[in-house]
Amino acid sequence: MRTSSYPTVVDLERQARALAAAAPGAISLRAAGASRAGRPLWLLSAGHGDRHMLTVAGAHANEPVGGASALRLATVFARRPQLLRRLGCAWHFLLCLDPDGARLNEGWQPEEPAPSLEECHLRLYRPAFARQPESLPALGESRPPMPESATLVRLLDELRPAAQFTLHGIEFGGAFAMMTRPLPGAGEAFRGSAALLDVPLDDHPCDGPDWRPDRPGLLLLPDGRAGSERDPSGFVAESTWLYPRRHGTLTTLIEAPAWGVAAVADPRPATDPERAVAGIGGLLLARNRDLAAVLDGRADTRPVPEELAPLRDAALELVDVAPSVAATWAAEERSGSRGHYATLGIAARRIPLRAAAMMRRALAGTDPGTAEALGDLVREWCRELEKAYSPRWVPVSAQTGLHVRTMLDIGRRVCAERP
Repeated sequence: MRTSSYPTVVDLERQARALAAAAPGAISLRAAGASRAGRPLWLLSAGHGDRHMLTVAGAHANEPVGGASALRLATVFARRPQLLRRLGCAWHFLLCLDPDGARLNEGWQPEEPAPSLEECHLRLYRPAFARQPESLPALGESRPPMPESATLVRLLDELRPAAQFTLHGIEFGGAFAMMTRPLPGAGEAFRGSAALLDVPLDDHPCDGPDWRPDRPGLLLLPDGRAGSERDPSGFVAESTWLYPRRHGTLTTLIEAPAWGVAAVADPRPATDPERAVAGIGGLLLARNRDLAAVLDGRADTRPVPEELAPLRDAALELVDVAPSVAATWAAEERSGSRGHYATLGIAARRIPLRAAAMMRRALAGTDPGTAEALGDLVREWCRELEKAYSPRWVPVSAQTGLHVRTMLDIGRRVCAERP
């Protein structure tokens, strides 16, 4: 497996089949379910212990690094089965939870050592919240769970894993992890892996507004939390991260950046938090107005090809929720590190950038003039981001290395807890 690129959905199946064929009896592959469009959800399994670990990759369509990391660890187990025998567990890899979305995100590959941030975004697809399969319907919500969500819940009930790992990859920023309970030594090990791989840590991530920061780079679920998860936009859903707590499962989300930003690791107190958050919210709203001006209030009425409608819908949702995101930031406690406000500044740029990129692609065939204007915004905003934050490409081998090292470390610690 190449460590300089991201696997496509086809690559994942091909490489998983080859791995299972090369290690019969040690590695197996089966379809655990099917996507909305009928694509198989492949589960690659290693080992035969009486405890189980589950790794979930590809939950977000624009984060293909998780599949690369899953294949990398599965390959380690195929070559060194004694690792799993020592742990006394079987390890399962759901290789891509959203293959339909992943197919819409394909078409860009890093050309190391100098990949293009703009080129990355010209192929980006990040689904609307309700189309992200780790988000189950909230209590009282009428929408049914996605088939992909239902498959993951069935697996969690079937395996009752000691640990669930969900692998993510942010476009630019810093690495961080989210854990549904404390695990002694895990935070220090995660920080050590990031340092070894030269990946910056996000001092205080802005994800998980209801989670407790254990700085740097770690968020812990507070005691007594229900099974719902709140996004800074205000979107609330039940979460497959929290669902398996009924089985005693520890869930760990691991976020590895494609482009690292040193500023997010700065632990020094911000000198003027009030001014910082006002400027950050103002930037988000100003760019949202720029988008609205280009779209001229007619984006939802412009025809787009059916296969690209998810891009349009996701972009319009980002435009709609931007004011509530800015309000959430404005209401937060006026304290924090310089790294935290750098993270918020990046998020303020990322939201409209994603919206412009997806809408450009959706309209390219039916409204080329608007698509060109949106492309100009993508180019301008990528250049401004590079100037403001000097993002540095993190090699794919380091991105997957952070995932793999963290999974192995937490897996060992969870197995050592066995009575």
